[in-house]
Amino acid sequence: MEIKGKVHEVGATQQVSETFKKRDLIIEYAENPTYPEYIRFEALQDKAGLLDSFKAGDEVEVFFNLRGRPWTDKTGKTSYFNSLVIWRINAIAAGATAAATPAYAAPADVSNAPGEDDDLPF
Repeated sequence: MEIKGKVHEVGATQQVSETFKKRDLIIEYAENPTYPEYIRFEALQDKAGLLDSFKAGDEVEVFFNLRGRPWTDKTGKTSYFNSLVIWRINAIAAGATAAATPAYAAPADVSNAPGEDDDLPF
């Protein structure tokens, strides 16, 4: 999955255990600019370093996986949690959308030359 938005906050790297680290990224997603959404993503393990070069205000495209898991508390009640886990992030340069559109050659006229018979049945 992917989403484009503006970096709102880049969290510090958290060393959860000896072998596990993570880092949060908050993206301002403004599908409706009047009511922007603030979406939390996680960068895990070696992907935490992907966020080093980003700061608040940067326009980015985030590629992520949606993960979910159950958790049962001491009383036996099960809750479900979702995580958005980053696997790639790209900066979006101003005007990049126009530059990303490939230029195509004009369509060629492949019709028969005058006086040439067309033997196609349709």
